[in-house]
Amino acid sequence: MTISLTEEFRFIAKVAYMYHQQDMKQKAIAEQLDISQATVSRLLKQAIDEGIVRITVTMPTGVHAATESELCDQYGLKAAIVVDCDDPSDEASIQFHIGSAAAYYIETTIDKNETVGISSWSSTLLEMVNAMQPVNRPTHARVVQILGGIGNPSAEIYASRLTERFAKLVQGEPTFLPAPGVAGSIEMRDALMSDQFVQQAVSLFDEISMALVGIGSVAPSKLLASSGNVFSSEELKALDSAGAVGDICLRFFDTNGQPVLTPYDERVISMSLDQLKRAKRSIGIAGGARKLEAIRGALHGQWINVLITDQWTADQLLKK
Repeated sequence: MTISLTEEFRFIAKVAYMYHQQDMKQKAIAEQLDISQATVSRLLKQAIDEGIVRITVTMPTGVHAATESELCDQYGLKAAIVVDCDDPSDEASIQFHIGSAAAYYIETTIDKNETVGISSWSSTLLEMVNAMQPVNRPTHARVVQILGGIGNPSAEIYASRLTERFAKLVQGEPTFLPAPGVAGSIEMRDALMSDQFVQQAVSLFDEISMALVGIGSVAPSKLLASSGNVFSSEELKALDSAGAVGDICLRFFDTNGQPVLTPYDERVISMSLDQLKRAKRSIGIAGGARKLEAIRGALHGQWINVLITDQWTADQLLKK
């Protein structure tokens, strides 16, 4: 090694020591050594390139950055968030932890003037709203209910309150969808779709910039079943026979993510899968063994581009 090269390395090491060990700002280093701040920045980068400085990131317990990165690579996601999971069959625990993670993600990433779509019948979205802290800045967001909420009286109150609470937490304005998730007939759906208040909500579906959705299996959750917004057992069997593995907003798809179109689809009042796919961020919040194939289908169809899930589910999704 020549003297000049040795001196260069010594100088690089000196700058790195001042920055990393003495906690000096780049501007202070530049002033002390009579060099430009741009030179300090270049030397710090060179210190890493030459192995003089080695940066190690130690992830705290419960953080799964590598798994999240693999999910993004394998499924073309914008982002993935993975939380700890002790028991993949403990749906209440999974919903609580996923909901908490989703709450923080929304609080920190929601933009001003977003048009946010939120599904009505998801226990995990309920946990998300329960865990959210009020956003300390007005977002002026339009919060749109994207799945019909009218069912039995208590269910109707639940759906509107979920939308209203979220809107209040983000300092936005709610737009309700005053219709059932599943109409009794195609004719009834057509009649409901002509209502001005239903149209007010539906007209905003194409403007959704951030959609918050649960991912359901063909068998409805307890919450959805109690709402009255479900298909009959015979209809669910027909969907299963047609290859459906899951749904988003009662829009069903198969294991490859392809839509399963049946006459039942024409009775649903909700955001369509194609509209969901066009949203800048379509955030699927779901996990657990019962929903594994549904989540896999949603990812294969690219109906969501952000996934918030649990570690067990993530590990299963990454298996070839």
